[in-house]
Formats: sequence, structure tokens, C-alpha cells
Amino acid sequence: MKITDLLKKEGIALGVSAADQEAAIDKLIELHSKVGNLSDAGEFKKAILAREAKGSTAIGMGIAVPHGKSAAVAKAGVTAMTIPSGIDYKSLDGNPSNLFFMIAAPDTAADTHLEVLSKLMTLLMDQNFAKKLVDAKTPDEFLGIIDEKEAEKDKEEAAKKAAAAASVAPAPAPATVKKLVGVTACPTGIAHTFMAAEALELKAKELGYEIKVEKDGSGGAKDVLTSAEIAAADAVIVACDKNIEMGRFDGKKVIITSTKEAIHAPEGLINKALSGEANVYHHTGAVAKTDDSSKESAGRKAYKHLMNGVSHMLPFVIGGGILIAIAFLLDDYSIDPSNFGSNTPVAAWFKSIGGAAFGFMLPILAGFIAQSIADRPGLAVGFVGGYLASTGATFVSPGGDVPSAFLGALVAGFVGGYIVLGLRKVCEVLPPALEGIKPVLIYPLIGTLLIGLVMCLINPVVGALNAWISGVLTGMSSGSIIALGALLGAMMATDMGGPLNKAAYAFGLASLANQNETGYMIMAAIMVGGMVPPIAIALATIFFKKKFTAAERKSGPVNFIMGLSFITEGAIPYAAADPLHVIPSLLVGSGVAGALSMAFKCTLMAPHGGIFVFPVVGNVAMYLVALLIGSVVGCGLLGILKKDAQE
Repeated sequence: MKITDLLKKEGIALGVSAADQEAAIDKLIELHSKVGNLSDAGEFKKAILAREAKGSTAIGMGIAVPHGKSAAVAKAGVTAMTIPSGIDYKSLDGNPSNLFFMIAAPDTAADTHLEVLSKLMTLLMDQNFAKKLVDAKTPDEFLGIIDEKEAEKDKEEAAKKAAAAASVAPAPAPATVKKLVGVTACPTGIAHTFMAAEALELKAKELGYEIKVEKDGSGGAKDVLTSAEIAAADAVIVACDKNIEMGRFDGKKVIITSTKEAIHAPEGLINKALSGEANVYHHTGAVAKTDDSSKESAGRKAYKHLMNGVSHMLPFVIGGGILIAIAFLLDDYSIDPSNFGSNTPVAAWFKSIGGAAFGFMLPILAGFIAQSIADRPGLAVGFVGGYLASTGATFVSPGGDVPSAFLGALVAGFVGGYIVLGLRKVCEVLPPALEGIKPVLIYPLIGTLLIGLVMCLINPVVGALNAWISGVLTGMSSGSIIALGALLGAMMATDMGGPLNKAAYAFGLASLANQNETGYMIMAAIMVGGMVPPIAIALATIFFKKKFTAAERKSGPVNFIMGLSFITEGAIPYAAADPLHVIPSLLVGSGVAGALSMAFKCTLMAPHGGIFVFPVVGNVAMYLVALLIGSVVGCGLLGILKKDAQE
């Protein structure tokens, strides 16, 4: 693929006049729409503005490269524009921008275009090339300049590959030549990553130094540094606008900066790195911080920590949930209704594996929230906190009492992470000789002890709440049955595996023991309330796509399986990511389903199974109606309450 496969003649506008930055953005988006790259121009503009909010994409030297990755992009493409008089695009060097390339990348796994885009970014670092483009009079001339430069670049790359294929090693550098290694990375991994790398490589070559730069792009890392290359380097330059793994640079002289600094002042960075001014980096688990990350709001940082936990938890929820659903599908309900899902050896095997995956769900959530906050030392502390939340350990009952489930795991993740940060601060007074034992002894030992104390304080509160709720439900069972159904259904969706959910389910099991119609109606209302949340989520990811990220949309349909199998936990990742909007929506939907189930006098004698026990549901047709209405209500509220997702 060539650059001109992405940049069409119809997508080029030369000699344009624009009043300001937004007018320039609108014109470039208009060009994308003209050549058919976009399915929704308005949504794509949101992605462009979101990227600009993180920092201007004007790289200086008169060049701006606005870019965005969005589901609103129908196909990858580039548009170009020149504004001879220039406009203020908030460039770091303070100069007007007159050459614009806007990159539209689809929000899919197909990243074949990224290699081409990275080549375009590196070509733009040649100021003579950029000037020729600004001076071009026609789109054909503009494309011809690009084709010529790309052919020149391809010829250079081909020569390098030919030499490598012929085992012709380059002449060894003199022993006195200093060596550098570096890493560049930006939030989207499309533009600044490659431009920063090219700037460092060109300047190092000009100054007579060797350098290898790892580019952490959207399509994965390129030119990954080996341990031998890092060991042989005199210094390291980390020019990144996002967190990267820093442990490999322990003991090396390291300069930590941003991609913008690498683009605009590569010579200063190189000289600083090799002049002895660079500090020796000692890895304590801390993540490299850049100027851009330090400007994030507390809410945004908390959201990123949360999503780190949710994204790692999701495979456990999906894998475990589907395996448990298969267990119900293969089992024989008539053998022992109370043991449905494990009556036959094959079903029990599937359920045990699925249950094992589910068992990791909460520790993984808490562990990776803590890891996002405090890096590796936080992982163990958060993981233990999540496990204690799942078992419900207390001082009186260390083996478990009442689990605080996913809400407790959320608390454990954040508390665990900040415990480790606090320990790191306290340990700053320790002598340097103890630096090496902090992350392997002090942080995990004291951190695990402290999170254990915290969770043993939280879980008893949950136990007391659970006992109180059970008493209230027992009292309500002699009153309005429809109101009780609404409450039970809502409780199933409130914390999905937490104290309210468990209290409702335990009440249903106790009601089954009465072996009367009221008890069977209560169990039916509880199960339909627990089936609604995943199904409502699945429907919302289809009908309200803008409200969910690409990863959430891809996982959405799996929730149909989980909901129909009465696996409420399928909704947990979505609730954890946006609890203030998701939980109220699901709560209402489940409450409606529970109330309708009671109103229709639906009954259920099995404690679990979802759709696989529908043959023994009393008034099954209306039970399906209750499930459908509750799911639609929950879906509709998600569409109203949730904000559009930021990719």
C-alpha cells in the first residue's frame, strides 16, 4: 500500500483560506466526507476534538496533523490542505500552521494502513519536502511530490533489507561512537510517535551518534529494543505521552520527556542524554510520567485506573459465563433441580471450569486497578483485596462470611493502589541500600497486610446490611406481592453478586423451601430480575452504539447468552465502567420485570438455569413478556442516561 492509496486527489485542497483552527478542521473533515471515508462526520469530529484536547497536533515547522480513530470512519484515509497565509493551530513553537494532513483511522482491528501513515509522518520531518508541498499548485503536483519522496524512502529501505538478506553487516562503528536507544509513544500511536522517532534518528545521524528508537504505535511496537541493545547504550531517551514499561531501563541514564520535545528539540535531548546531565533511573514500580499525563483531571485518572481493571476482567467474565451456560445446556434438570448445572459429569466439568474463571474475576478487577495506580507493586495488594471481597473474610471468620463482591473489589483496587503509593512515599526516607527490597518485600508485605485489615472492616458491614435486608424482605412477603417483586428484581441488578443481590437470592432459596405458590413466584421474580441486566446491556450496544466503546460493543452480544443463562455478572464490566448511569438503568429494568412476573403470577421451582429451566416455569409465555419488557426498559434508560463514549 502506498500513501496515495490513502490520499486521493479529491481529498486535497490547496490555497485555502480559514478563519481559525475549527474552520480548518471542518474543511478537512468535509474532504473526508467527499471521498467517502466517513459514515458519520459529526462523530468523527468529536474524535478529532478529543485528540486536540489532549494537546495540539500542530507539530511546528508549519505542519499540523490532526487525527482520530473512530467507529465513524468507514475506511482509513488521509486528506490534505494548504493555507498559505497560515493560521494559529496552537503549535508548540508558536508559529502559524500552513500544511495540514488529517488522518481518519477506523476503530477496528484492521491496522494495515498504519505502516503507510507512519511513513508519511517520517517524510514530513524533511522540511524541504514539506515546503514543496506548500508550494504545490495542483493536487496532481502535490501527489507527485509525495510519490517521488515515497519512492526514494522505499529505495532506502529496500537497500537495507537487501544488505540484511545478503548478510552484509554494516561497517562496525568506531569504539568512540556513542550509542543511544529511545522509545516514542503518543495516545493514539498514529502521528507523533513516528515523527518523534524520525526527529531523533535524523538528528543523531547528523551529530555522528548511533541510535535505535522503539515506536509504540497503534499497530503495536516496532523496532523493539533488545536487552543487549539497552545494555550497550550510553543513555536512553523516553519521549512518550503515555505510560510505558520502564523496568527494563533500571540502572541506565534516562531522559524522560514528551514526543513534542523530541520533535522540536531533538538535539538538546541528545546532548543532555550524553553530556552526563541525565539521571540514573532506578525502577521502583513507578510509571514514567509525562507533561501531558500530569495535566489530567483526577476524574479522568480514576476512570483510566478503573478501565484497566475492567478490560483485564472482561475475558474472565465472558469465558467463564459461556462455559457455565454450556453446563446448563448439557445438564438434565430432572435428576436434581437443586443441583441443576452439575447433575451430569459433562455438565459438572464445564461448570467447574467456568466457575474457576469466574473465581478470578474480582481479584483481577481489583488487582489491575491497583496496578494502574501503583504499577507492579500494586498488583499483588489489589489482587488480595479483590479475593477477600469475593470470600467475605472478616476478623471473626477469616475464611469468609458475606462477600462484598464487585463493589468491594472496586474499593479494594483503589485502596490497594493508594496504599502502595503511600508506602512508597513513606519509604523515601530509607537508605538507598534498601532500594532493591522495596518492591519485592516492603510494598507487598505491608500492603497486603493493610488491605487485609481494610477488607475485614468492610465485609462485616456488608454482612450486617445483608441480615437487615433479609428481615425486611420477610416482612414484605405478607404485603403487596407486586411491590415485593419489583424490589427483588431491582436488588438483583443493584450490585450483581454483591450484598443486595445475594440477599435477594438467599431470600428466594428460603422461599422455595416453603413449597408453596408464593415461594415459587418469589423465585421467578428473582431470576427474571437477574436475567435483565446482561440482556439490556446487549440490546443497548446494538441500538445505542455511540454510548459504548468499540471493545464494549464487541463484547455486547455475548451478554445475550449470559442473560438468558441467568448470569447477571455479564453486566459487571459495564456497570463498573460507568456505575452512576448503568446501575440505575438496570435497576429500573429489573424492577419492572420482577413486578410484572409477580403480576402475571409466574412461578419457578428451580433456583437457577435461566432459559434452560423455562419448561418448568409456570405461565412461561407471560414470563417471557416480563423479561422482554424489563430488558427494553433497561436498554431505553441506558440510551437516555449514558453519555457518548470516548474511545
